Amino acid sequence: MSNLHMFDKALGVHPFSLQLRMDRAEIIAGNLANVDTPGFKARDINYKQIMQDVAYSIEHGHNRPLTAAEDGHQLLYRTPYQASADGNTAELNVEQANFAANTMDFQTSLTFLNMKISGLQKAIKGE
Repeated sequence: MSNLHMFDKALGVHPFSLQLRMDRAEIIAGNLANVDTPGFKARDINYKQIMQDVAYSIEHGHNRPLTAAEDGHQLLYRTPYQASADGNTAELNVEQANFAANTMDFQTSLTFLNMKISGLQKAIKGE
């Protein structure tokens, strides 16, 4: 078992989750920036599916990607709740809610990662 695999297994999915949350924030920010652009199609990723794939890869010792794009996960088009006459599928309230939820989830992932690192530090020090 390589040191990288042991390190990945020790930290679990949390480092990848943080990167994925940052990637998703950029995607949602792009949606927000284009909320008034005629014909713009809002995009997103399937965070849950990607994280299941990453967890499986880490657990089974496969190399894990650094980003969702490297893992071959496609950006998905978002279906609007209310159709726009100009063909834009980005809805301001939906994008703002998704951005806020993603930000809170980022903070949660960061907290879990900090707890993992703290635990590893204690184990190394023999506390």
